[in-house]
Amino acid sequence: MGSNGTSTPSQRIRNSFSYGNDDEEGNDYKNMLLVVATLINAVTFSAGVNPPGGVWQDDVAGHKAGRSIYSTQKVPFHIFLVLNTLAFSTSIVLLISLTYRFPFFIYLWAAIAAMFFTYAAAIFAIAPDESVKFRYLLAAAAVPFAIHFLLSAYRLLKKDKEDLPEVQGGTVPS
Repeated sequence: MGSNGTSTPSQRIRNSFSYGNDDEEGNDYKNMLLVVATLINAVTFSAGVNPPGGVWQDDVAGHKAGRSIYSTQKVPFHIFLVLNTLAFSTSIVLLISLTYRFPFFIYLWAAIAAMFFTYAAAIFAIAPDESVKFRYLLAAAAVPFAIHFLLSAYRLLKKDKEDLPEVQGGTVPS
């Protein structure tokens, strides 16, 4: 709060994205986010494992069985993979953040990690090596984790700064 009892713009923005951990409304928001993140995760995982158009069933006419039919359109397929991977990774970060300190959260995180690696293996299996730049997919997968890390570090540094004693008259009170 400001000195006159009103909140600053940055406090109002921060409060609009937060909820109380102990109140019923906060738990409702958390549950709603868990459902939405799980739905996004399921849809993007399914789209990665079963790409639009399906996969080739045989090794005829220059294509390989098990590779995505959609990959014959290189640019749209690449855009699809990057955006799908970004959405999948973002939902993973949200699930991990929302389930922190849940009972048995370590087992849940292990299952999430296994699902993430299964997704990566499926992408490698359906995407022809020559049509996809896998470094872009890796970058798309890393972006949500990097943003989450940076925001967490910023919050931690800001909290530490707020805990420092105020300097008055050029000296630090002891």
